[in-house]
Amino acid sequence: MSLARPIMLFVLLLLSALAASPQPAKAQPAWTSPNIAAALEVEGPVRPGGETTLAIRFTPVSSEWHGYWSNPGDAGLGMTVDWNLPEGVTIGAFEYPTPQRLLIDGLMNHVFEGEYAVLAPLRLSADGPREGAFTVEGLANYLACTDKICVPEQARLTARVEIGTGPRDTGFAQYRSEIPPVLDSPGRFEPSGQMLRIAIALPAGIEIGQPHVFVQDKDVVDYAAPQGFARDGDNLIATLPLADMPRLRDRIGGILKLSADSEEGRGLRFEAVPGAVPDAGNPILPVDRSMPAGWIVILGAFVGGLLLNIMPCVFPILSLKALSLARAGESAAQARADGLAYTAGAVIACIALGALMLVLRAAGEQVGWAFQLQEPGVVVALFILAGLITANFAGLFELPTMPIRKGGQPLGAFATGLLAAVAATPCTGPFMAAAIGAALLLPAATALGVFAALGLGLALPFLLLGFVPALRRMLPSPGSWMSAFRKILAIPMGLTAAALGWLLIQLGGIELLAIAGLAAVAAISLAFVLYRRQLPVLAWVAGLGLVMAVGAVRAAPVAQDHQSARSASILDPRPFSEAGLAEARATGRPVFVWFTADWCVTCKVNERIAIEREATRDAFEQAGVIAMVGDWTRRDAEISQFLSDQGVAGVPLYLYYPANAREAERLPQILGPDTLVKRAGISSRPAQPRAVQ
Repeated sequence: MSLARPIMLFVLLLLSALAASPQPAKAQPAWTSPNIAAALEVEGPVRPGGETTLAIRFTPVSSEWHGYWSNPGDAGLGMTVDWNLPEGVTIGAFEYPTPQRLLIDGLMNHVFEGEYAVLAPLRLSADGPREGAFTVEGLANYLACTDKICVPEQARLTARVEIGTGPRDTGFAQYRSEIPPVLDSPGRFEPSGQMLRIAIALPAGIEIGQPHVFVQDKDVVDYAAPQGFARDGDNLIATLPLADMPRLRDRIGGILKLSADSEEGRGLRFEAVPGAVPDAGNPILPVDRSMPAGWIVILGAFVGGLLLNIMPCVFPILSLKALSLARAGESAAQARADGLAYTAGAVIACIALGALMLVLRAAGEQVGWAFQLQEPGVVVALFILAGLITANFAGLFELPTMPIRKGGQPLGAFATGLLAAVAATPCTGPFMAAAIGAALLLPAATALGVFAALGLGLALPFLLLGFVPALRRMLPSPGSWMSAFRKILAIPMGLTAAALGWLLIQLGGIELLAIAGLAAVAAISLAFVLYRRQLPVLAWVAGLGLVMAVGAVRAAPVAQDHQSARSASILDPRPFSEAGLAEARATGRPVFVWFTADWCVTCKVNERIAIEREATRDAFEQAGVIAMVGDWTRRDAEISQFLSDQGVAGVPLYLYYPANAREAERLPQILGPDTLVKRAGISSRPAQPRAVQ
């Protein structure tokens, strides 16, 4: 055994003792000019009985200095903080970003290079101070190192915390985006000879490159030894050499870093309990860049988009699709043009929405799939568009043609594809939820491929109609009936506009609906004038685009001042929060949590069929089930983060926590009338008492 390791450990122990020892008042400690500065920040005010978030932001004076993870590895020193807190104030455990590996002379260090922040919850008890402010103070001890020298450093932390409500520090969104999300399903571990084998639940479609496991607990594994990985379906099997004298516990936690050969590799937090780990598995080899990355996820998105055509989310725009079907019978050339235009609209819209979501998440915003319907301005624009299409169906005006080739290419099919994607994709369906969730972990190019596949799946039926004559021959022959049929279709399209109007009321009240209504009337009037004067496409785009932009801009301040209230539920649910969920689960009773939004048609159908039923209420009362609801109609960072931690990016999501269970059961996205009744009936059996450890 090399002497480097024991000598380094001995030196670090001396440094730790030096850092903890009192200094004479006249002496100047080495950390008065820190190599890594530490500052305490507060996200915002805290209410009695509530919590806010603290951050300690570490800033090195230069790139050569690095700090340490909570488990520093073979060498180094984790941070400790001695808090001085007012009565009724508590601070929880710190959460760290994903660390990096630094190997020096055979010693593996778990470090942070550059600026980083660690987060911790600050809680104020219900019987604590109720107004004013209080000061949080702490003394942080940590280690700053280069490749050649280590210096113990100390920082006096202080921050003033207001009591009540108020704005939040937007910089915390960036801090949270760097904290690895928690995998919902616990893993399993078992020792095997001199190795520790861990099964981590990870969807097979996620590209992982060359991963690495950072074990949270000390003295369990040999940090510097090579790690082995294999795939067994949706399990990643990690094989880690044990330490010389391992100290195994009843739970092992850590971070799985994806593509560990990259400093930007994403991390996922996991916990594992003792259990059997599968022997089978395909060894992880270096990623073959010649193969399409994440092709399984892309296939899942394609199938999910295809299934969206029969989901309730699509029902409001079936009128648009029906009209496209009718037009597809006019001629082979027209059918192909309409099929391609509709497909282009759907694919472009999905790629644009997906790209914008990835950009916002990279900037630290907690957004998910369907974020566009959480923005009042976008909903106003959709309301105006729905009004224009309704008026077009009713015969008030005709849309212009776009001169792409001889004979012209109608804009109608392209606009239909755009609207179908924007209005239909918010509610996730089978296969789609996992695919969109996985896209958040994939490289940007592959993630955009996932969104393109989603749009292609959504558009496939119309693309096939355009290019398969046998399918078109199954349609009714074109004729005068189409004019009457088109006017009939104005009714369901008008109902779509009415549904968007109802959503506007939820987002901004009657005042916002009035603004959108005036803008829609102005847009329809302008379209009528443009049609009568036979003005070109650019005039339509400029004029109607200006009306939509003005309506959207006017919507923002109105919605910001509006306080919406969720309609009453027969289950009398508690509003969702992670703290509230933990409190509910601590009672030992079953807990049912559903995540919904007023713009999600699938959510509303499920609520009508399965949730808001007397039979469900009676079953929940008999079983003692606690109901909670997460309303995602408007942007909510905590719900967005929780959905992301569950591996999904949209609603609906239904979680059922059986009594005294450690993990949730994810229920189907399409609920039957008796789904919850039967589930409550299973959980209503007396729970078996747990043995006291």
